[in-house]
Amino acid sequence: MKSVVTTVVTASDAAGRMPSASDLESVQGSIQRASARLEAAEKLAAGFDSVVKEAGDACFSKYPYLKQAGEAGDNQGKVDKCYRDIGHYMRLINYCLVVGGTGPLDEWGIAGAREVYRTLNIPTAPYVAAFAQARDRGCSPRDMSPQALAEYNSLLSYVIESLS
Repeated sequence: MKSVVTTVVTASDAAGRMPSASDLESVQGSIQRASARLEAAEKLAAGFDSVVKEAGDACFSKYPYLKQAGEAGDNQGKVDKCYRDIGHYMRLINYCLVVGGTGPLDEWGIAGAREVYRTLNIPTAPYVAAFAQARDRGCSPRDMSPQALAEYNSLLSYVIESLS
């Protein structure tokens, strides 16, 4: 799994050199933000079910046509799979908060996701709407500290960009 530390070490090793000062600064910055990331991970885990439900509800509220016959959510089984997928991405975001890098999202959520959704004729715009709602709903200090919210929101933005 990729983290800032493993990325720096791997890049330095591949170049046959010791980590540079800027490499070490990026690791130090990641370590300094660790407490904010862990706070965000803890808050996300504590409210996981409600975050996933609100995001999924926002998805189907913005795109009600999805529940029409022949669409991606035309039966309860397909609707449940949509909520499951949102939950999968939110767990990956939680993992990324813990490790301090986008490795879990890159490896398990983004690589090939658009192609899979396209092949299965599943639109990505509703997922983007769900993650945008989760990002835009966050409030500091109600939900978490400003630093923790920034870490959380950056990962949601990363998922949104990857699916857009």
